[in-house]
Amino acid sequence: MAYDVEKIREEFPILRRQIGGRPLVYLDNTATSQTPERVVRAVVDGYEQRKANVHRGVHTLSQEATDRQEETRRKVRDYINAASEQEIIFTRGTTEGINLVASSFGSLLPEGSEIILTVMEHHANIVPWQLLAERRGLTIKVVDVDGPQGVLNQEQYRSLFNEKTSMAAFCHVSNVLGTVNPVKEMIAYAHRAGVPVLVDGAQASPHMAIDVRDLDCDFYVFSSHKMYGPTGVGVLYGKEKWLEKMPPYQGGGEMIKHVAFSGTTFADLPFKFEAGTPDFVGIAALSQALDFIGELGIEAIGSHERELTRYTQERLLNDFEGIRLFGTAPEKGAVISFLYKDVHPYDVGLLLDKMGVAVRTGHHCAQPLMDRLGIPGTVRAGFGAYNTREECDMFLAALRRILPFFG
Repeated sequence: MAYDVEKIREEFPILRRQIGGRPLVYLDNTATSQTPERVVRAVVDGYEQRKANVHRGVHTLSQEATDRQEETRRKVRDYINAASEQEIIFTRGTTEGINLVASSFGSLLPEGSEIILTVMEHHANIVPWQLLAERRGLTIKVVDVDGPQGVLNQEQYRSLFNEKTSMAAFCHVSNVLGTVNPVKEMIAYAHRAGVPVLVDGAQASPHMAIDVRDLDCDFYVFSSHKMYGPTGVGVLYGKEKWLEKMPPYQGGGEMIKHVAFSGTTFADLPFKFEAGTPDFVGIAALSQALDFIGELGIEAIGSHERELTRYTQERLLNDFEGIRLFGTAPEKGAVISFLYKDVHPYDVGLLLDKMGVAVRTGHHCAQPLMDRLGIPGTVRAGFGAYNTREECDMFLAALRRILPFFG
């Protein structure tokens, strides 16, 4: 079936908005995607018709809310090909998932251990490990990139492993460079050294098929809001063998079997890591976002986005003087980061907004990478399932109009 982008766009009322009297061209999908009507309706339905706490009531509303949450858990299991629902933990987002692993699994790492990260990581996959390292006296080692192309130095990566290495954590796709890292091969190498791996999949899960069993990762994290779902919902996948060994991340209701002042026993997986009342309305609505992706086909979405990325990147290089691209790896996701001459990215982004074009500017929560590249930040355009070739041309036309203002 043909990929009908105009029909897809009908599900997104916000795409009919105008900004400053101009049609909205939304190219900030790398930060967050827009939400189809079916997801919004699911949120409204959850609050209007089924708002009751999950797993705690015998009455109808509670049972309906519970059923919808657990249906989403099953769909997430299938989406990433996990072995069971017990390996699917609902969180508030990618950031909380990484913090959970760093805090809980990190408590099992021996003192003096070393953790391998990469210079292209989002702050969410740096700071939690730094906090752990400070508490436990651990050392962080960092894999470099080859420069503006944005390919990880695999030889250096392999050289960092030694008898003290206890953890490796890296992104599947860079949120700045768009580089699709060879995570399967990187995981295999780590496992040969006996080292478990966490993969930050925030930039991969909306754009490509994820198979955690094929990757053989130990942990995989991603967020709902980047894949057409509600905000404040995320997923942590963890191999059951690790989740069973890890202590709870938070204490409270839901994550217990029995509480007494003489001692507490904890709930079975996955509830051991889901303390308190979850965002059961948002989790249920994520089910609709997964259906939306499933109906379009993740391969079709990815193909469409890559074509838009390739087209726009080629036009930027061929039609504009003074454009510097950051991230030109052979395996690249739907992200374009660039600078114009020495103009600050904020200034370019501000004028693009006046033309109705929404892009992201700044360091993109990747300051170590910016320091490595010797730049303050970039202008970043990220594509989604609903973007069109016409919008790419509108973006390029807006650039052509505003860049002369900078001389």
